[in-house]
Amino acid sequence: MTTENIIKSLNLTDSAAHRIASVISSEKKSQFRVYVTGGGCSGFQYGFKFDDEIAFDDEVIDYKDFSVLLDSLSYPYLYGSTLDYVEDLSGAKFVINNPNAKTTCGCGESFTI
Repeated sequence: MTTENIIKSLNLTDSAAHRIASVISSEKKSQFRVYVTGGGCSGFQYGFKFDDEIAFDDEVIDYKDFSVLLDSLSYPYLYGSTLDYVEDLSGAKFVINNPNAKTTCGCGESFTI
């Protein structure tokens, strides 16, 4: 089951929402930023950070206990994606399921459009 909402530009699974809410409450932050930068083995890579600042061009997606921020450059690359949080043998991490990506690297942290 996910906390997806069709009108949101970035959807969150229950696991991702729970992890973000948990860290935000302990770190006294209120926003979680998801962004795209150049680099990685496939050309672009995902980035995540807890943020106190909202930029003038940010898309702000409000959830119950926090907001997710997408900057205007990252927005088109992430639109319609789902953010998940997974814990497995390789560790714990946020993972993006991106329908816009043509290819991804083996670890899932970088992609091409």
